[in-house]
Amino acid sequence: MITLEVEHALEKKISQIASSEDPAHDLLHFKRVVQMAKAICAKENANPEIVIPAAWLHDFMIIPKNDPRRKQASQLSADAAIQFLKELHYPEKYFDEIAHAIAAHSFSANIETKTLEAQIVQDADRLDGLGAIGIARCFATAGL
Repeated sequence: MITLEVEHALEKKISQIASSEDPAHDLLHFKRVVQMAKAICAKENANPEIVIPAAWLHDFMIIPKNDPRRKQASQLSADAAIQFLKELHYPEKYFDEIAHAIAAHSFSANIETKTLEAQIVQDADRLDGLGAIGIARCFATAGL
């Protein structure tokens, strides 16, 4: 099981990355995605050693919507996230599946989810785009 120490390190790193310049990707977004991913993970008996780090690090590289690299953001996030997990001495045996879950979460990347864990991270992120929170995030992204 993923330790509280590791999860605190993930949250601390994301709190440094989450930007006031992109209120749709603030720390609360990450916390909501992680909370939803944990709930789905438990319900589906998926591997939390993959789901939790991938959920925390899914938007490790926040690239503006108008940036030409935008479609590559999830792959850039996956690459950077794995480097960070190496610094934490996280078990390497999970790296490929974590990287896939991060890369495949993005709608614009159009990468097929090949694992249950990747589907969970993708669903958790997309669920955060629905309802009142989703509408607020859209306005925040559009600058309205």
